[in-house]
Amino acid sequence: MIDCGFKTEEYREIKPYWSNRFRCQAHGICDMHTNCIPVAKGLGRCDKYTHVQFHDGYTNKTMTFEIENIEIGFGKAVWGAPDHEVYIIVLGKRKNNK
Repeated sequence: MIDCGFKTEEYREIKPYWSNRFRCQAHGICDMHTNCIPVAKGLGRCDKYTHVQFHDGYTNKTMTFEIENIEIGFGKAVWGAPDHEVYIIVLGKRKNNK
């Protein structure tokens, strides 16, 4: 569904692994030496990541997309989101086909 452009969001569980990676300030990125707030409803956006790359299983085929936003909310069940809040990676323009 992502490959054909139908699915425009990807989901990640709200767990320490992803929370540490998506931790951002309201205006910029966060590093190990900065006090940061996690991405949350209405608290800015995560500019630390600009692109996401997906691999098609164990093949060499990849897809790279711009990231429009990373937010917390309820995703679409038809796209595989669970019935609780998750990190939503909103996909933008596709950059390549390999």
